[in-house]
Amino acid sequence: MDTFSFKTISANKKTVKKNWVVVDAKNQTLGRLASKVAVLLRGKHKPNYTPHVDCGDYVIVINSRNIKLTGKKWEQKKYIRYTGYPGGQRSLNANEQFEKNPDSIIEKAIKGMLPKNKLGANLFRNLHVYQDNEHKHIAQNPKLIDLSKF
Repeated sequence: MDTFSFKTISANKKTVKKNWVVVDAKNQTLGRLASKVAVLLRGKHKPNYTPHVDCGDYVIVINSRNIKLTGKKWEQKKYIRYTGYPGGQRSLNANEQFEKNPDSIIEKAIKGMLPKNKLGANLFRNLHVYQDNEHKHIAQNPKLIDLSKF
């Protein structure tokens, strides 16, 4: 019996194979879309997943304008930020944030599902969100993924 076959193989920067994938956000629920995209970014769908290595894919999210929120979240969900000055807490509801920047709703949801450390910051750089069908990553030959089958 070959004892080398029982060794655990950890991925590293040199051995990781990263792909480009496109996810269509049209008529997708925000939280469900964000959790699936976070798995793709993290690389948990791959057999050689290693927790401390960026082994996820580059993800392009298109049609961010057509995202859905359930219930009364358009009016009740708050996006809070702080200016850094006393009394500088500002908040917008989801509808106001969407009008200001539709991409930021998806980006904030996905960023909240990534690790809160340097690895999470590097993983977030692999995400690209666009408001419509067009994106500038055609040269990378991204593969379209249907999240309902993922």
